[in-house]
Amino acid sequence: MDKDIILKVSELDLWYGEVHALHQVNLPIANRKVTSLIGPSGCGKSTLIRCFNRMNDLVNGCRISGCVEFHGENIYGTFADPVDLRKKIGMVFQKPNPFPKTIYENIAYGPRIHGLKDRKELDRIVEGCLRKAALWNEVKDRLYESAMGLSGGQQQRLCIARTLAVNPEIILMDEPCSALDPIATSKIEDLIDELKKEYCVIIVTHSMSQAARVSDYTAFMYLGDLIEFGETRQIFENPRKELTENYITGRFG
Repeated sequence: MDKDIILKVSELDLWYGEVHALHQVNLPIANRKVTSLIGPSGCGKSTLIRCFNRMNDLVNGCRISGCVEFHGENIYGTFADPVDLRKKIGMVFQKPNPFPKTIYENIAYGPRIHGLKDRKELDRIVEGCLRKAALWNEVKDRLYESAMGLSGGQQQRLCIARTLAVNPEIILMDEPCSALDPIATSKIEDLIDELKKEYCVIIVTHSMSQAARVSDYTAFMYLGDLIEFGETRQIFENPRKELTENYITGRFG
């Protein structure tokens, strides 16, 4: 796995004010694989994933020590640019959050703010990203209608397409299916399986069955500690730590 690591977390600690939320986390993330973060509510999953594109920088009183390396460079280094980082490491949130704009403008927004003005190139990006997000056939005749008229599942796939539009390398997904019905969830899971052919995908999920279905690697977190990390099949079928086994089998959490 070492040669395929795109993101490496080393000795990571995080505090929100006096609250010590992450404790000495060490975690390798492989490229073109799906890594799931599982664990009970409040265990640090979302806090950790937000470290990967420095979203926690926006939280007052947040302090971080340790290292997160992206292609070998510390993203918390002196010369690291958070804006550039968030272009390369995109985020899809728990609740679909399309802009109150047309479907087309939702996708074109990112390339536009990065200076792209050529209409033909924007058209190509919009269509390509909607196809990658398995949404093109559903919206190709309504590109100039409001994105707010889409269903919840369609809105979430639109948000994924919007993330793809700035050509990221890593896609972070924080509970992307928690607000969706089973049919929409299935479509997102199928999409994740397609996306990993080109991107690294990291997903936070409360659903252990979802983690088992979609991920190649799984990390189990508890009270700010990374308890166990490994191939998903090993984590679910032969966990090495008793705490992991207790959580997987439903004895707590």
